[in-house]
This record gives sequence, structure tokens and C-alpha cells, in this order.
Amino acid sequence: MKLTVNGTDHDVEVAAEMPLLWVLRDTLGITGPKYGCGIAQCGACTVHIDGIAVRSCQLAVADVEGEITTIETPDAPETLKIVQQAWIDHQVAQCGYCQGGQIMQAASFLDLVPDPTDEDIDAAMSGNLCRCGTYPRIRAAVRSAARRLSGA
Repeated sequence: MKLTVNGTDHDVEVAAEMPLLWVLRDTLGITGPKYGCGIAQCGACTVHIDGIAVRSCQLAVADVEGEITTIETPDAPETLKIVQQAWIDHQVAQCGYCQGGQIMQAASFLDLVPDPTDEDIDAAMSGNLCRCGTYPRIRAAVRSAARRLSGA
């Protein structure tokens, strides 16, 4: 199978039903997406496929169509860079385990909804769990990134 991950083409020989998360972590050594629950309920494994946030723990590698972007991409799109900076500015991370997935979800969301309300943010981010409870800082960072992306 051929995958494009973070702008690099990879030929991988794995079972078609292997979850994308395991291909990324175990075959390609890309460890930004984390294993959290294995049932696509916590968001720690979130990556982008053609800019859309997906849970890689439940997506069979054979079902991947498009370019995969992970948190550690060297050529991050502008939205992702702005969200990453907002996370730093608002000191969102505590333990940090879920933060790659949180950031990837937020960046995809802001590409789709550039001027979100707090309710929009809460709904979009509700599938990403943070065991440390940094939800107020997450919301503030997403709001801040949205303002910066709009030029405000």
C-alpha cells in the first residue's frame, strides 16, 4: 500500500484491516497520534486526511484515501500553526497526552467554521477527552486562534 504522510510517500506492507494508528506508530515511527481508547471515542489518535479530522484508531489503512497529516508535520498548514501557537499562548497542555489530537481536531474545525461560538467550539471538541480537564483553556485557545485567523 502507498500512503502519503506529512508530505512523504511511504510504501507499507501491512494487513489491509490494520488500523491507521498502528501503521503510523508501529510501521512508520510517527508517534504524535496516541492510543487512548481504541474505539474512536477519546480523540487522542486524531489525524487529518485531506484536512479533515479523523480518528486513526478505527480507520483501516486500506480505507484511507487522501493525504495524511499528523501533529508533527514539518510543513504545517497555516491554521495548524496558528492553533499550535494558541495552545502555547494559553498554556493548554498539562500532561500533554491528548493535546496532539485536540490540536488536530481544533485546526480541522476552524477550517470548516472560521467564526465559531463557544457552543460551536464545545460541540466540535466534545469528542476529544482531556483527563486533566483543561477544557476552559482549550476553548480559549480555539477562540484565540479563530480571531487570529480572521485577522482580528
